[in-house]
Formats: sequence, structure tokens, C-alpha cells
Amino acid sequence: MIQSHIVKLVVQVKLLPTPEQATALAETLHACNSAAAWVSRVAHERAVFSRTGLQKLLYAEVRARGLSAQPTLHVIRKVADAYTALRGQIRAGLLGGKCSARRSQAEGKPIAFRPQAAHPFDDRCLSWQIDARMVSIWTTHGRMQNLAFTGEPSQLKTLAEFRQGESDLVYRGGKWFLIATCEVPENPLNSHPRDWIGVDRGIANLATTSDGDNHQGRGLERYRRRMTRVRTQLQSKGTKSAKRKLKKRARREARHTAHVNHKIAKTVVADAQRTERGIALEDLQGIRDRVRLKQHQRATLSSWPFHQLGEFIAYKAQRVGVPVLVVDAAYTPRGVHAAGTSHARTVPRGTTSPVWSAGSLAQPTTSPP
Repeated sequence: MIQSHIVKLVVQVKLLPTPEQATALAETLHACNSAAAWVSRVAHERAVFSRTGLQKLLYAEVRARGLSAQPTLHVIRKVADAYTALRGQIRAGLLGGKCSARRSQAEGKPIAFRPQAAHPFDDRCLSWQIDARMVSIWTTHGRMQNLAFTGEPSQLKTLAEFRQGESDLVYRGGKWFLIATCEVPENPLNSHPRDWIGVDRGIANLATTSDGDNHQGRGLERYRRRMTRVRTQLQSKGTKSAKRKLKKRARREARHTAHVNHKIAKTVVADAQRTERGIALEDLQGIRDRVRLKQHQRATLSSWPFHQLGEFIAYKAQRVGVPVLVVDAAYTPRGVHAAGTSHARTVPRGTTSPVWSAGSLAQPTTSPP
């Protein structure tokens, strides 16, 4: 069960700059990322990757490039954090072994920063006027006042009450955004739930609960198949415009998938909160190693957002105080056979659908609800 008392969320607001303000924001991002790319090259050449080491070595030179004190520190910290993340990937083996070409390529050149990459701003460089829906932000042209923004009302309420720390300035798809971190207190944990809602994640149905509620995944499956066909056509062309469209479609697909998962997670958590029950999720860790699939099924399993759906359910449940358990999937078929019942399938026909039910924490599938 989750023990933390704070849930960290992000709130995204859309900026509404005038043409002059948009130009200043673009030049600010370009200046910060240009400085970050230069710091990255020097760090790679001299093998200095810590925040303290880079600050002692390059602070004055970065300031000389036209940045103020706080933006200079953020540039240096951004570079240091990027190399920290790279070392973490290497230690975790995500880039292969010592002799792998991928790891050699990553270690053999400095980390690059796009001219329009996101950049962090703290409260010294960015101030919010939530009621007026305005922000004041530092730019290379000076302090920019009365920069308008908009957002969904409930998100703006969360922003006004719980915003903490830095905010990121993001340019994406020709639009400007600010992404702020909010630390939302979670509700007291329901340590004695009346019962448990079992949630089985599958392909034919993205999620099926032990109450018999099916969240169909066929629409999303058709959508992914169509996107796969379009992606194959664009990949076969190999032109620069085709590659740009591939990136755009990948972002669109990710947004669509996240939207569907958010809706499912919100519904499941709301049902658990209303009925004062907990949520039991099957443990899918290592499922790719345990399951043997035909070749045409492998891409579907590997790209399906099982983990994302579980994460969404977990953090939404944590926020409202609903307990979440991760149940060994090996127990669920045993519970099905013992009870002599089965719920709606969440996988293609010919396979077994897991079922959860009330019971002790050690044996959550001893009987149907």
C-alpha cells in the first residue's frame, strides 16, 4: 500500500502570447539551449559532469553569453542532470553492454539540446497571477509582463492551490505552454476497505473489473492498426517530411492512448472510492518472459499500454485514499477454477480470464464477490 502523503501532479496551461511576446520567448529558448549545448560540449571534452564542477568552471562564461544569474544556473543544472540520466541508463543496461554500438555512440559524443527544447523557470524568473490569468517571465529581452494563459478550470484551481517548485516553458506544435508541478495532499488512506475491486488488463478489453464492467479496447486496437499502416507507408518513403510526419503521428497516438487510459482509471477509482473498496491489480512484471506469442502478436503486446494504465490507477487512487494491491497473477486462475465461475474475457477467446474477489490479503481470489 502507498505510504506517501503527497501526490505530485503536473498542470499544463496554454500561453497566449502576442507576436512580439512569442518572438521574445523563442529567442529566450534558443539562447538557453544554445548555452546548454555549449556547456555540454565542454563538459564532455573535460569530463566534468557534476553541477558543482560545471558551475565553478563555466558560470562566468555562460553569464557572458547574455543570461542572467538564475537562468545560467538552470542551464548548468540541466546539462548536469542530462548526463546523470545518461549514466543511469548505462548502469541499468538500457544502452547495452560495454562493447555495444549504441552505448559507444551515446558515450562518444556530447548530449545535444534542440534550439526549442523545454527550459525550467523558478519563482525568481517566473511569477503567476492566477486570478488575472497572467504570468510574468524572464526573457533575454528583459522581464515580460502580462503574458496571458488559459486552461481547464479545475486544473487552474489545482495550480492556484498546490503549485510548488519550477515550471517548464515548452514550445510544441507551434504553441506555447507552461507545465507546473503541483504537490497535492492525498486523502487519508482507507486502511480497512469493505472489499476489493479486481482489475484485469487485457487486449480485447483494456480493463475488466470483478464487478463485470468491461472497458472495451477494440476501438483503440483498430486505431493502432490504422496508425501502424500509415507509419509503415511513411517509413518506406524515408524522406525528411515523412520523418517529421512520423514524429507528429507518434505524439498523436501517445496522446490518444493516454486519454483512453485516463478515462478508464478515473472510472475504476471513482467506483472504488464510492463503495469504500480497494483496488487489486494483477502483477504483469516480466510478462514478456513468461508468455510465448506468435510473431504477429508480439508487436501488439509490446506496445500495449498496460503499465501506463496501472500507473494512472495507482496515482489517482493514492490521491483519494483508495488502497491498491498488486496481486500475483498466478493466483487468479486458481480462484477461477475454485469458484467455478468466469467473468467477461479480457483476452482473445481460448485463454483464461483472471478474476479477483474479496478475501484476505494473502489470498485475494478465494471466492467471487
